[in-house]
Amino acid sequence: MSHSRVSLRIRRPWRFAAEATALAVAAVVAFPLYWMVLSAFKPEGEIQSTEPRPWTASPSLDSFRRVFQQEDFGRYFLNSLFVAGVVVVASALIAFLAATAVTRFNFRFRTTLLIMFLVAQMVPIEALTIPMFFLMRDLGESVPGVGLNTLGSLILPHIAFSLPFAIWMLRGFVKAVPEALEEAAYLDGASRSRFLWQILFPLVFPGLVATSVFSFISAWNDFLFAKSFIISATENSTLPMALLVFFKDEGNDWGGIMAASTVMTIPVLIFFVLVQRRLVSGLGGAVKD
Repeated sequence: MSHSRVSLRIRRPWRFAAEATALAVAAVVAFPLYWMVLSAFKPEGEIQSTEPRPWTASPSLDSFRRVFQQEDFGRYFLNSLFVAGVVVVASALIAFLAATAVTRFNFRFRTTLLIMFLVAQMVPIEALTIPMFFLMRDLGESVPGVGLNTLGSLILPHIAFSLPFAIWMLRGFVKAVPEALEEAAYLDGASRSRFLWQILFPLVFPGLVATSVFSFISAWNDFLFAKSFIISATENSTLPMALLVFFKDEGNDWGGIMAASTVMTIPVLIFFVLVQRRLVSGLGGAVKD
């Protein structure tokens, strides 16, 4: 028996244990999602039962009907989609240009700027909510469309909070592109803007995709800013605010809460699956010097 076969037999128990552990962790992580979807399809009697079961014999769509019958639910959905879409596009473009600048150019205070990006990630969003509230209030007096009770008051903070992470991540992708490739492009007559958008941009696109996932999820699931900045203009509320309708003094409508949460999760899952494919295919190609 060869040495490779002996080594393979020795490794198989460890590989089996690793795979079993991974499956167990995946099951634990996925169970809350499964319970949310299950509760959305359970009839009201089973949800309120003192003996919960991990299945239902009589699935019902009543909870989803109550969700879609809520006034302005479709408008809240479109508002969330608009806010998340603008945040993803704007933060990706700004982060790409900023990461290119701090990686390819030497200028004064560059290291200080990078440290400030890192420090910005350490500050809790909750600690900045009140200062951001007054900032949006004062900004709305001079810049129309970005003050309180507007979608701009949700877009600007999310762009600001997603940029430090995006810049740090894209910096590694830009740095991985050889400078020889840039020099070769210039020798072939390419301008700086052409190299930036036609050569560098496609090469760092996997990083842009990864940062887009982070930006989309944080903007889509935002509740803190939506609750703090949208005070009276309920037509500008986002989808997480629609969940408040099902929290009542006489008793929470858990079926409606779970159904609305399921509806909110579907776009995130679709976006992640689509983006993940592009990310994996993009990472398959390596940049060679």
